[in-house]
Amino acid sequence: MTISRKILTSTIVCTVWALSSCAHAQIELPSTAPTAGRDTDAQRLTAQEAPLVLKANLRARILFVTRGDSTLKSYAIAVGQERYPTPLGTYTIRKIVWNPSWKPPPGSDWAKGKTAKGPGDPGNPMKVVKIFFREPDYYIHGTGDVESLGSAASHGCLRMDPNEVADLAKLVMEHGGQPRGENWFWRIVHSRREEQVVYLDNPVSLTIGE
Repeated sequence: MTISRKILTSTIVCTVWALSSCAHAQIELPSTAPTAGRDTDAQRLTAQEAPLVLKANLRARILFVTRGDSTLKSYAIAVGQERYPTPLGTYTIRKIVWNPSWKPPPGSDWAKGKTAKGPGDPGNPMKVVKIFFREPDYYIHGTGDVESLGSAASHGCLRMDPNEVADLAKLVMEHGGQPRGENWFWRIVHSRREEQVVYLDNPVSLTIGE
């Protein structure tokens, strides 16, 4: 049977057009895609705008740094002994002291016979930085007794590894409206005898729970 060139050409063109239309239909985005994209962007923006929040779990002896539904970091901590419990509740961090000095708390049995220590003194139990959450007695601070982390060993404060508490303080300052450059932190860390107080423009919340 003989098929004319005109009919054959027409058939090929129609077939190619049909396949092209089918392929186009397969890759066409669903009508909900643009809306879904905007929702994702909105959720991401909301997470970025969410405030930084600290959460201490006394039973697990872990401090979590959160923002929205995300946990940014977690740190091992030592918590208060049974005789000197860490207070439960929600507090506001407004003040950070780098290279803090230390004075024995008046009237405390455990501090009898101890003497005041200046910033950077080897015998100073406050290492690197103090992050106050309930002044004047309760704060997060670095400790030289890193073996105590993960236990109930403090007199009510939250103890941390010195390097990790410095990392936490930087993060709190950044989100608290008082960011500093690396040169500032380098000077603070290498000038241990110089006490530096920072007040946050945007206080950071700390919740302590069991």
